[in-house]
Amino acid sequence: MDAFLRQSKQAVLVSVHVTLRAPKDEVQGPQGGALRVRLHAAPVEGAANAALLALLARALGVPRSQMQIVKGWSSRNKVVAVRGLEISEVQRRLGAPG
Repeated sequence: MDAFLRQSKQAVLVSVHVTLRAPKDEVQGPQGGALRVRLHAAPVEGAANAALLALLARALGVPRSQMQIVKGWSSRNKVVAVRGLEISEVQRRLGAPG
């Protein structure tokens, strides 16, 4: 499995590295042990965290309610829990090499 994905008892944990104030929101893919994500949002009043969860929910095809930031709320390096999918499905939907 990719180093940026881990299985916990209740969810798949995705390590994410966020770059803010990018021209557009995009998932760049895994690199250096984290999923690289670029967000247009600024880190103001949780806007970047909300944008991250919305982008990942769209990329994974799951409701936003199935996702939660479990580590790194105020950091560029975060861990996002995704409930309702197997690790292999998260990997496939993110287009990660397997």
